[in-house]
Amino acid sequence: MQPRTPLVLCILLSQVLLLTSAEDLDCTPGFQQKVFHIDQPVEFIEDQAILNLNFSDCKGNDKLRYEVSSPYFKVNNEGGLVALRNVTAVGKTLFVHARTPHAEDMAELVIVGGKDIQGSLQDIFKFARTSPVPRQKRSIVVSPILIPENQRQPFPRDVGKLFVETTDVNGRTLEGPVPLEVIVIDQNDNRPSFREGPYVGHVMEGSPTGTTVMRMTAFDGDDPATDNALLRYNIRQQTPDKPSPNMFYIDPEKGDIVTVVSPALLDRETLENPKYELIIEAQDMVGQLYGLLGTATATILIDDKNDHSPEFTKKEFQATVEEGAVGVIVNLTVEDKDDPTTGAWRAAYTIINGNPGQSFEIHTNPQNNEGMLSVVKPLDYEISAFHTLLIKVENEDPLVPDVSYGPSSTATVHITVLDVNEGPVFYPDPMMVTRQENISVGSVLLTVNATDPDSLQHQTIRYSVYKDPAGWLNINPINGTVDTTAVLDRESPFVHNSVYTALFLAIDSGDPPATGTGTLLITLEDVNDNAPFIYPTAAEVCDDAKNLSVVILGASDKDLHPNTDPFKFEIYKQAVPDKVWKVSKINNTHALVSLLQNLNKANYQLPIMVTDSGKPPMTNITDLRVQVCSCKNSKVDCNAAGALHFSLTSVLLISLFSVACL
Repeated sequence: MQPRTPLVLCILLSQVLLLTSAEDLDCTPGFQQKVFHIDQPVEFIEDQAILNLNFSDCKGNDKLRYEVSSPYFKVNNEGGLVALRNVTAVGKTLFVHARTPHAEDMAELVIVGGKDIQGSLQDIFKFARTSPVPRQKRSIVVSPILIPENQRQPFPRDVGKLFVETTDVNGRTLEGPVPLEVIVIDQNDNRPSFREGPYVGHVMEGSPTGTTVMRMTAFDGDDPATDNALLRYNIRQQTPDKPSPNMFYIDPEKGDIVTVVSPALLDRETLENPKYELIIEAQDMVGQLYGLLGTATATILIDDKNDHSPEFTKKEFQATVEEGAVGVIVNLTVEDKDDPTTGAWRAAYTIINGNPGQSFEIHTNPQNNEGMLSVVKPLDYEISAFHTLLIKVENEDPLVPDVSYGPSSTATVHITVLDVNEGPVFYPDPMMVTRQENISVGSVLLTVNATDPDSLQHQTIRYSVYKDPAGWLNINPINGTVDTTAVLDRESPFVHNSVYTALFLAIDSGDPPATGTGTLLITLEDVNDNAPFIYPTAAEVCDDAKNLSVVILGASDKDLHPNTDPFKFEIYKQAVPDKVWKVSKINNTHALVSLLQNLNKANYQLPIMVTDSGKPPMTNITDLRVQVCSCKNSKVDCNAAGALHFSLTSVLLISLFSVACL
C-alpha cells in the first residue's frame, strides 16, 4: 500500500468524569457570544458600527487579529464590526475569525432577509492547518491505536476505547476533546513494477569484464520504511544462451547490469546473435521466497567496433575500355566482417599509383560497398594502350589500435585500351582570321589543318563545309583552302558583334569513316558602305505657333565608328527666296528643324541631307514631311492640310522646265 498519514479521530466519550477546582472556570478562551442575528438593512453605512464582539484568549489578547468573510467589512480595535463603504447586499451570513498566538475562535452573524452569495467559510478563510495555535497543557494522554490495512467486513467495528473528555460535577467540560491517532499498518499488497521501459542497453564488443551496460529500476507502492518495498533484482533468463548462459550479472540491490565474460567472448563477429534479451525479476521482502515478483525484459545490443580491416576478394582485377570513352569500367569487390550499418564496414577507396593524368576516379557503391573504377578523361590508344593502377581500401572509421591494414587491403587493376577509329582533329580550334568586309569574291581566307589521331592507320582526310549560314565560303576538299564565294557584309544579320561563324568537316578514310568538326571565326573590319538615315520623317506644327521649332531629327548609321557620327545635317538646295526653314546642330547625332516665320496650313516636303564622317563620307537625302495645322481653342486640325506644297526651289524648277518646253 502507499504510505498513509496517521488518522486523527476526535471521539467524544463520557465514561469518566474528573473534578476540577473553580479557579479553572474563571476564563474560557474565545468569543463570549458566538452567534448574532440582525435584520437586513436597506444599506450598511460606511464606518457605522453594526455590533460589538467580545473575544478573549485569557492571556491578554496580545497580537489579536480579526478576519471578516466579506472584504467590505472590518473589526476595529474596540471590537466593533463596521462597513468599509456603503453596501446593500452581503449574503445571509458573515463570519468573523479572531486569532492570537494562544487561541482562535469563530463568530457567526446571521443576516435575516439577506440573499445567498456563492462561497463557503473554507473558501473565504484559508486557515493554515500546518501551524495550529498552541493548545493549553492537557492532563489526558491517549495512546495511538494500530489497525492493519485491508480488513474485511463487517463494518463498523471496534478498534479500542479511551478517555477523551473531562467534566466537572455540574457537567461542564473541563478538558478535551483529545485527538486520537490511528495508525494503519502496511501490508505487502503491491507487486514491484518496472515503469520506464522499454529497457535497451548497449555495450561495445570486446569490453572488459565488469563493464556496466545499463540500470534496471523497479517501483513498489508499499511502505518504503518496511521490507514490503525493499527490492532485490535477479536475471531469470538469458536469450540466446551462447556462448555462455551467464553473459551478464545484475547487482541485486542497485539493479546495474554488467558483463561477466571475457572480452574474447564479446566478439560481435563470432556471436550467434549480437542481441541479447534478459528477463529481469524484482522481488520485494528483500528477495525472500514469500516476496512478490515483478518482471521486465532488458534488451542488450553488442555494438560493433572496427576490429576487422576490409580485404579485396582478389589481388588483381582486369578491365578493358575503348579509347575516347568515359564511365565505370570495373567494380572492385571487398569483404569486411564488421557491421554493415556502420562506418567500420563502409569502404573508402584510393588510387595510390598509376594515375598521373588523373584520368581515373574510384567511388564507393553505397549499396554493396564495391569500388566503382571510372574513366573521367578519355584515354588515347596511340599514347598508351595499357594502364596499371594500384588501389587501396580503408574504412570510414579508424581501426582499433591493435588492428592494422594488411596486404589484402591493396589490389592491382590492369586496364587495356582498345583502338577505335577517331575523327580528325582541327588545329587550332577554333580557327580565327580578320578581314575587311566587301573584299572581292574569291579571296582566300586561310587553309585549315586537321590531323588524324589514328597515326598508325595512315588514313587520308577530305574537307567539306558543314555550316555556312550566309553562303559566303568554299573549301577545297583536298588541301583545305577556304575562299569567298560572295561579298562579306559586316552588317549582315548572320554576323554577330562583327564575327561570322562557319563550321567545317574533316572526314578520314576509315571503315566506317570518322568525322571531326572545326570552327572558323571571321572578324570583319568595318568599311564605310552604309549611308546614314534620319528619324523621324514626319512632323506637325501649328500655323500660329509662337515657338517655331518643328522637330528634333536624329541620325543613325549601320557602320562602326569612325564611319558614323558626327553627322552633318543640311537642307538640300534651298533657294534664297525659299529660306523659311532652318536646321541647327544640337550634338553629333541630332539637329533641330525650325521655321523662320509662320506658314499657312498645308503639307510641306523638306529635303534633308545627312552626311557621315567616313572617308570617303556617305550622304543620304530624305524628305521630311511637315504638316502645318490649324490650332484653335486647344484643338489641332490638320485635315485641310492635305494639299502638297513644294518648296520655292521646286516651283522655280517646274516653271523653268515649262518655259523650255514652249
